[in-house]
Amino acid sequence: MEGGDSLKKSLALLHGVINAKIGHGLETRVLQGLHVTHAEKGFMRFDFLIPNAVSDVDGNWSVGALASLVDIIGFVTIYSFANRVTTTVDLNVSYYSTATIQEHVEIESKVSANKGKLMHVAVEVRRKGNGEVIAVGKLWMAVNKLTPQVSNL
Repeated sequence: MEGGDSLKKSLALLHGVINAKIGHGLETRVLQGLHVTHAEKGFMRFDFLIPNAVSDVDGNWSVGALASLVDIIGFVTIYSFANRVTTTVDLNVSYYSTATIQEHVEIESKVSANKGKLMHVAVEVRRKGNGEVIAVGKLWMAVNKLTPQVSNL
C-alpha cells in the first residue's frame, strides 16, 4: 500500500467509520463487511460481503445503501489523493444489475480528474467471480474554506 500520509489518514478515517468511531450508525451498517484489498494514493480496491442490514424487501442490496457506500468510498479515495475533506457536489449512480444479500462483490475506485478545488472519482461495483458490473458511481467533490477538516487522524 503506497501513498504516504494522506493514504494512511484516509484508511484510518475509513476504519473509524466502519468501527462506528466516526460518523453515524447508517455509515457503519452500509460498510459492514468491507475489506480493503489494495490502496494507493487516488486508487482503492475492496472486497465486500453484502450484509443483511442493507437488504430491500426482496432480499436484494438496497439501491440507497449502495449509493451511500459509493459516496463514502468516493470520499475516502479522494481524501487519499488530496489529503483534504471534501463535499459531494454531484453524485450519479448507474445501476446495471441487482445483487443479493450475502453475495460477494468487488469495488474499485479511482480519482480521474483534479481541477484544483474540484475532483472527480469513479466507483465501480462488480460481482465477484464473473466480473459482471452491478453499478458505477461518478462523483464530483469539492473543497472550500468552509469544509470542515478532520483532525487527530
